[in-house]
Amino acid sequence: MRPRPHFGDKDIANVIASLRAAVLAILCALPAQAADITVFAAASLGDALTDLAEAWQAETGHSVTLVLAGSSTLARQIEAGAPADIYLSANVDWMDWLAARGRLNEVSRIDVASNTLVLVAHDGAAASEVLLSPKTDIAALLGTDGRLAVALPEAVPAGLYARAGLETLGLWDDVSDRLAPTDNVRAALALVALGEAPLGVVYATDALAEPRVHVVATFPEGSHPAIAYPAALVAESAEPDVASDFLQWLLSAAAQSSLRKHGFGPPTAEPK
Repeated sequence: MRPRPHFGDKDIANVIASLRAAVLAILCALPAQAADITVFAAASLGDALTDLAEAWQAETGHSVTLVLAGSSTLARQIEAGAPADIYLSANVDWMDWLAARGRLNEVSRIDVASNTLVLVAHDGAAASEVLLSPKTDIAALLGTDGRLAVALPEAVPAGLYARAGLETLGLWDDVSDRLAPTDNVRAALALVALGEAPLGVVYATDALAEPRVHVVATFPEGSHPAIAYPAALVAESAEPDVASDFLQWLLSAAAQSSLRKHGFGPPTAEPK
């Protein structure tokens, strides 16, 4: 009869340590589980964020689902409980509105980009590189029946900026009854691109992305509040760690370079 091997306490401890090391090695060799985060972002960021989401996925394996609309619409959806990990607004006020309702992780809030505002036309003959001024006759450029395409000036950031700029320049009263209001700035851009409105007010990045519109004039600096793009984690994010990584990655040299290619300027404020 073969005698049974005897294991002392030290032998057992060595076996357990070896097993732990083996399990740890296996776990370390396994790929990290990919996550999908949902970003609610201003429509004007659509093209740029599509490129950024693809780059992020290639770099990390994590994917990004984009929900693009007017900042006001998105803020109300998040307030109503829509599942989102990040809110990226084209307007500071709507970010503040959500923060005041406890729907954001305020510590995570940063600015990721800036923009400028332009008057665009469908007719290429109207193209110029001048600054919009009190002498610009927008009514004449609209013609007899033409309307000015603009995002909702009571709620949507691009529309709020447009109204502020036109009021500063003394042009609002000339066009306030000749507006073609839209739910977001990309919809206003589409009206001009399709020739359904002769003129529109959009972001410079929108004009750059659409070859069927032409810049007539640029709103001068100081005529409206600075156009900033603040971003923050949603308080009830299902993937806060991955979402936080993506948020910080938007400030990286690679991400900022991509944003510049789409016409965006650098953040207007230092990260908080």
